[in-house]
Amino acid sequence: MTQPTTRLHLPLKFLERPARDDVREPWLLVLLHGVGSNEGDLFGLAPMMPPQFHVVSLRAPNVLAPDAYAWFQFHVAADGRRTIDKVQERESRFVVGELVATACEQLGIPPGRTVVGGFSQGGIMSLSLLLTQPARLRAAMVWHSRLLPEVQPDLAPAEAIAGKALWISHGTADNVIPPAAAQHAREFVATLPVALSGADFPGGHEIRPAELEQSVAWLAGLAAQEGPPA
Repeated sequence: MTQPTTRLHLPLKFLERPARDDVREPWLLVLLHGVGSNEGDLFGLAPMMPPQFHVVSLRAPNVLAPDAYAWFQFHVAADGRRTIDKVQERESRFVVGELVATACEQLGIPPGRTVVGGFSQGGIMSLSLLLTQPARLRAAMVWHSRLLPEVQPDLAPAEAIAGKALWISHGTADNVIPPAAAQHAREFVATLPVALSGADFPGGHEIRPAELEQSVAWLAGLAAQEGPPA
C-alpha cells in the first residue's frame, strides 16, 4: 500500500490512511500491534476499515530486534504466570494516551469519534487505555488480548467510563493468550457501564476473516451513530 503524504506529526513512528474525502465528520482509529511486530502489521487491514475512519497504525517504543517492537516486555514462568515490565507498560500507556489526544487535535477529530484498537499486546494496551483514560476515547477494539491486573489500580471512576463502547473478540483455540483471558475481561467489564460487544471465533492467535468482518461492522455501527459530545 502506498503511504500518503502525512498529515500528522507524532512522537512515535506510524502509518496512516486518511478518511475518504467526502466524509464530513471523520472518525479516528488508532491501531496498536502485537509484541514482536511493527506498525506495518495491522496497517494491512486499513483498506478494510470503514471509510469514515482516519486510520493511524503506531509503532511501539520498545525495541526487541530489527523491525520488532513491544509496548512492554514480559516474562512467562514455567507455571504459566505472567509478569510484565510495569514501568514500560505505564510509560507506553501514557505516551499512547498523549499521542491519541495530539492526533485528535491535529486532525480536528473529537474524542467522541475516536477508537483505539489492537491485537494481542496492542489489544491489552487498547483495553487499558479505555479503562484508565476514557475521556480520550469513544471506544476500544480488542482482539485476542487480556486485562492486566497491574492497571486496575489506575482505573477511572465508573461514571467516567459510562457510555463508552468496547469490542472484545478471541480465538477458541488461541494457545498464546487463552480464551479464558477474554472471558475474564468480559466478566470484569460487565460490572462497568460499558456497551460490550464481540464474540469468540474458531481459530488460534490470529484475526480470522469472520472476526474481522464483524469487527469492521461494529466500527461502522459506531460511526453510524450520532456521536456523544467531544
